[in-house]
Amino acid sequence: MDPISPLEQALHTARALVLADLASGEVAAADVVSLVEESVVQRRWWVEQWPDGVAYVAGLVAQDVQDALLERYGRWPICPVCGSGDPHALEVEPELGPDPHWVCHKAGVKVASVGSLGPALGGEPPS
Repeated sequence: MDPISPLEQALHTARALVLADLASGEVAAADVVSLVEESVVQRRWWVEQWPDGVAYVAGLVAQDVQDALLERYGRWPICPVCGSGDPHALEVEPELGPDPHWVCHKAGVKVASVGSLGPALGGEPPS
């Protein structure tokens, strides 16, 4: 059996992390999972063009899915930190970098790493 390439490992990891966050927010319906798959396909091409970007795939997939959800359904994930005021979405930081995490810019805090949003939303930690 051939070893899995770093690109495929990064894409599988990104898919799993974003799906874990979607599931923790109970928004992992079939059409939303399709958005993840569309992003993974696009990011595969992107990393093939720029191999040094492989470390950024998880954050980019999270951003892609967040943007697609905003266009179709509304903001996601809603900030669990701010209890008052208008509901607002968390953002992925860094926008282009390794170790992506969800942050609340309003409160100025890191909420969770991408893939570990469950406990912040009151759910179970990923297994």
